[in-house]
Amino acid sequence: MPLKADLDAIDWKILKELQDEGRITNVELSRRVGISAPPCLRRVKRLEDAGIIRGYRALLNAPALGMDVVAFCLIGLHHQSESELRTFADLTRHWPIVRAAWMVSGESDFMLHCVASDLTSFQTFVIETLTSTANVDTVRTALTIRQVKDEGLVAVGEPA
Repeated sequence: MPLKADLDAIDWKILKELQDEGRITNVELSRRVGISAPPCLRRVKRLEDAGIIRGYRALLNAPALGMDVVAFCLIGLHHQSESELRTFADLTRHWPIVRAAWMVSGESDFMLHCVASDLTSFQTFVIETLTSTANVDTVRTALTIRQVKDEGLVAVGEPA
């Protein structure tokens, strides 16, 4: 699949470094990628303006904050018209327990990544919110046991 952006090796290095450590200073970033600070800052700005870098966030330790349950929910809808899919997608944005959501293909229509303080809170969300939502046909859940990998969302390396 062709790249949707015109990136050179330095851009790829910048993306890798920022994905690994988003709070790095521009001076340190420029040192790591092998260019001076002013062009490095221009490149980062260009990557931001192009929408390749969507933003920066802190990665929080959920268990340290008392959020011990991580689960995935696979949701099947009765009807999959564009308006019905859009309606359900919009609902997910208002449920704080849902941290990420994807429309998916296959037996389910949506996959929700949920984080809750405890099993009771998660069960209450599933039973009182998800299963009672209009147009929801099936809800399948998978509780996680432990996270075994936590990398940035995109595997960044120099293009082949």
